[in-house]
Amino acid sequence: MIDLFSGLDAWVLVSLLLALTFVLAFEFINGFHDTANAVATVIYTKAMPPHLAVFFSGVFNFLGVLLGGVGVAYAIVHLLPVELLINVNTGHGLAMVFSLLAAAITWNLGTWYFGIPASSSHTLIGSILGVGLANALINDIPLGDGVNWQKAIDIAMSLVVSPMAGFAVAALVLIGLKWWRPLSKMHKTPEQRRKLDDKKHPPFWNRLVLVISAMGVSFVHGSNDGQKGIGLIMLVLIGIVPAKFVLDLNSTTYQIERTRDATMHLSQFYQRNAATLGEFLALGKAQASDLPEQFSCNPQQTEPTIAALQSSLQGVTDYRALSADKRVEVRRYLLCLDDTAKKVGKLPGLQAREKADLEKLRKDLTATTEYAPFWVIVAVALALGLGTMVGWKRVVLTVGEKIGKQGMTYAQGMSAQITAACAIGMANVFALPVSTTHVLSSGVAGTMVANKSGLQGGTVKTILLAWVLTLPASMSLAAGLFWLASKAIG
Repeated sequence: MIDLFSGLDAWVLVSLLLALTFVLAFEFINGFHDTANAVATVIYTKAMPPHLAVFFSGVFNFLGVLLGGVGVAYAIVHLLPVELLINVNTGHGLAMVFSLLAAAITWNLGTWYFGIPASSSHTLIGSILGVGLANALINDIPLGDGVNWQKAIDIAMSLVVSPMAGFAVAALVLIGLKWWRPLSKMHKTPEQRRKLDDKKHPPFWNRLVLVISAMGVSFVHGSNDGQKGIGLIMLVLIGIVPAKFVLDLNSTTYQIERTRDATMHLSQFYQRNAATLGEFLALGKAQASDLPEQFSCNPQQTEPTIAALQSSLQGVTDYRALSADKRVEVRRYLLCLDDTAKKVGKLPGLQAREKADLEKLRKDLTATTEYAPFWVIVAVALALGLGTMVGWKRVVLTVGEKIGKQGMTYAQGMSAQITAACAIGMANVFALPVSTTHVLSSGVAGTMVANKSGLQGGTVKTILLAWVLTLPASMSLAAGLFWLASKAIG
């Protein structure tokens, strides 16, 4: 990590430290903003004392980030169009990062202050989309190219479907529990348990399930939401000190050879499917000399891009041997080939086995660009874990008592938490960002309906309003800030 600071101009160093502080502040706020979603039921049902619940939630959030990988991180990064990612410069990188972070932090703090279970995921994604669209308007780029819309649609689907699934599945789990054990004490609220049984805590097995599922939600929350912070830090590092982070400088000779071989196999793949892809990729028509001086990603220039990349990597066994400009160039080629391969994979006419081969080639292509240094993962894990240990009280009451017309039973808490842990865990497997807030609060709402408790209209309307407004509000705020920042540096 010490190498990060060597040879930087003072203003770049200050900007870098400030940007990293902003990202870690976002993750810290994300920690206490979303903590209640992991611990609300376990605290409300008195399965664990608040201080222990929050402490262990912080620990499991930390572990979730540490062990979660980087798939979701780069799903977030690739919301931005490949052109913006491959042509980012220090000034633009700073404006982009500060704008989207300032917008996300502002909205998160506002919703937390009013105790509204709003989504940090929606906030961050809206901010990234706002920056991408503002960049398109400023640089006269068609709005259709201002954002990676296919990735945005994929993420939007996961954000919309996951709460609906949370509502339905949690309701079904509760119905199953009521059918299995209709007279069980797990169907009591903490208040009923205290009055009727003169006991403060849930029955042992209910308590155990509540605690384990709460820690499960904390773990998957860390592995999903923590990766968003990792993606942001990589945007910061690549935007401000590209020479050191555009490629994984710790890549082994084998990994570099695998990347080089992937480009050769990609060329063979395109030739093998020339009848289907020839026109889309202009196979056999473009020459290496056709690559423009200001590189732009164009499927029609795929062959010369492959040739240029193979030439750049010829004989390379260590990325540190490449000049700073050459590293940036190699990353541009890799990102462009990956972006084109993704578009090719969606074209009609390709056999399923060929699409599977293409997916494997894409993984090899991006093995040395989609990474995160260990210190980045640890820093985000600490920020999220520590943030988890403060600020939880405002939202716990909303989730526990204000969604339904009566208090939550132990069975409802278990149903909502088990559903949330499984849903978010599945999203992690497929590298899709989802909202812990929305999955859990919709799960609670589903159990209230299944329990015939009814919903409190005022609270539900407030949550839905925040859900509807978060995306456009964060997009508008980020776009406005990016426009102002671009004017200031332009």
